[in-house]
Amino acid sequence: MSQAEQPFSGAEQGSGGTDQLSRTADPRTPAADRPSRRSVLAAAVVAAVAGGTGSAAAVDPAGPVLDPALDPDVEPVDVTDTTAAGAPGAGAAPARTVDYRAWTTYDDWRAGAAQGVRAVAGVRPGLVVDSPLGVVDHTDPHTGTTARWEYATWTSPVHRLTVPATEAIASWNASTPAGTWLAVEFQGVYSDGAETPWYVLGRWASGDQDIKRASVDGQGDGRSTVWTDTVAIDDASTGLRLVSYRLRLTLYRRPGTKATPTVWRLGAMGSDVPDRFTVPATAPGPAHELKVPRYSQETHKGQYPEYDNGGEAWCSPTSSQMIVEYWGGRLTAGQLAWVDPSYADPQVCHAARHTFDHEYAGCGNWPFNAAYAATFKDLQGVVTRLTSLTDLETLIAAGIPAMTSQSFLKEELTGAGYGTAGHLMTVIGFTVDGDVIANDPASPSNAAVRRVYRRREFENVWLRTKRHNASGKVVSGTGGVCYLYFPARPTARQRTALASVGVR
Repeated sequence: MSQAEQPFSGAEQGSGGTDQLSRTADPRTPAADRPSRRSVLAAAVVAAVAGGTGSAAAVDPAGPVLDPALDPDVEPVDVTDTTAAGAPGAGAAPARTVDYRAWTTYDDWRAGAAQGVRAVAGVRPGLVVDSPLGVVDHTDPHTGTTARWEYATWTSPVHRLTVPATEAIASWNASTPAGTWLAVEFQGVYSDGAETPWYVLGRWASGDQDIKRASVDGQGDGRSTVWTDTVAIDDASTGLRLVSYRLRLTLYRRPGTKATPTVWRLGAMGSDVPDRFTVPATAPGPAHELKVPRYSQETHKGQYPEYDNGGEAWCSPTSSQMIVEYWGGRLTAGQLAWVDPSYADPQVCHAARHTFDHEYAGCGNWPFNAAYAATFKDLQGVVTRLTSLTDLETLIAAGIPAMTSQSFLKEELTGAGYGTAGHLMTVIGFTVDGDVIANDPASPSNAAVRRVYRRREFENVWLRTKRHNASGKVVSGTGGVCYLYFPARPTARQRTALASVGVR
C-alpha cells in the first residue's frame, strides 16, 4: 500500500440499482484525491440490477436454534489441510496472512485487567459491571444530549500478532439492555516499539434509545488511521507494521441501576495481505448447498431513508438477516411493531435500523453487523479475512455460510449485472464444477436472490487487494473480508472448520 493510501474499510454498502449509493471511497487513492467521508456518502456506484430495473434485537427464548451442520446430506471432509487437493502447493497449508484472536472463556476474562467489572461463568461466560469506577458525563454527538453514566473497564492482555499487520479490525458480541451501552478501543504497538493512541472502534448498543450507535471519525497519529472500523498503517511500503495490540472495553449504565451490558466475545483480526490484482486459483472441493433464506435489498427501495438511503444500500443487513434466520433467529411481532405493516420482510428493515452507524451514516459497518447477529439467542458473530475459496468450502461443508465483501466492475462478475465499489453477499454453497452459489441481495426480488457465479471470477474479486475502477484508477479490494455467524455452542465439526480458518 503506497503512501497516503487508505484501505478498504467495512463502511460500505451494496449495489442495488442505477441510483445506488456507494458507502466507500475509492480506497487506496492518494490523499489529495480522496474525498471526505461526507462526500463519499454521495458517491454513486455504477450499477444496474440484473433482470430489473428501538428495541434490542433478541429472539423469543422459545424460538428454535437450528443446527444445519447435522444435515445428513452434508458430506464429510478433512479440514486439517486448507489447501485444495490438486491446487498449487497441495499437501501443505499455505502461509496464513491473517491472525484472529478473541477472548471468550471465563479464564480469558479473568486474565484481563478488570476495573469495576467481573467475569461470570456458565454455559456462555461473559463480562459484566460489578462496582463502577465512577460517573462520567457523555454528550452524544448525534443527538447533542448529555447524560450521566456509571462506567467500568476491562483491558485485554497484550496479544502479539503471529502476522505483523497492516490492518486490524475488532469485533464483539454483547447484550446491552435498556440504560446501558459499551465502547471498544484498540491500542497497537508498532514494529519500532512505539504505540498508537487508544483508538475508539465503536460506541455501541443493540438498541438506539440510549445512545446513537457510531464509529468515530478523525482518528490517527500520522502513522496509522482509523477508517470507520479498520485500523490501517498509513504507509505499509515503509515496512512499518502493528506487531501487537490490546483491546479495552468500557461498560456504561445509568447511575443507581443494576442493569449491565454483558460481553461474551471480544476479538480482533490483524492481517498483512500482499497487494495483488489477481490471486492464485484453487481447485474445486465437494459440492454442497445450504438452505439459507433469500431476501432482496431491492424490495426495500425507498423505505426508511434515514437508515442509509433506504433498501438499495442495505446489502450488509440484508445478508446478515439471511444468516441469522438460517440459524433459527426470529424477531417477535413486538420487536417489528415499529415497521410499516405494508412492507414485506420487516425483519430486514429491523436489521438495517440495528446495524446503522450514525457517524458513518450507513449500515455497512462490519463489526456492527457481527454484533447485531450476536444479539440473537445463542449466536456468535466475527469479522475476519479468509485466504481462499477452499476456506469457504470447508465452512460450507460444516454447515456454516459466510458473508463476503467484494468490489468489481460489471464485466468482472458474469451474471451480476452491476458494478460496485463495495458489496456484501452470502455464500451458501458450491456447484459440482466449483462455482460459487451466493444469495446476492442486489437482486430485484427474493426469488431472484440465488445466483451462481463463476469460481475464478468470484475468487478474484473477493480476494484481491487492488483493482481498476471504471475510470482506470487503481483502487483497493477487500482482500478476503467476511463475516462469520455461528452457534454459541458449535458442534465438534463446526469447531474444527472454524479453527481451520483461524476462528476459535
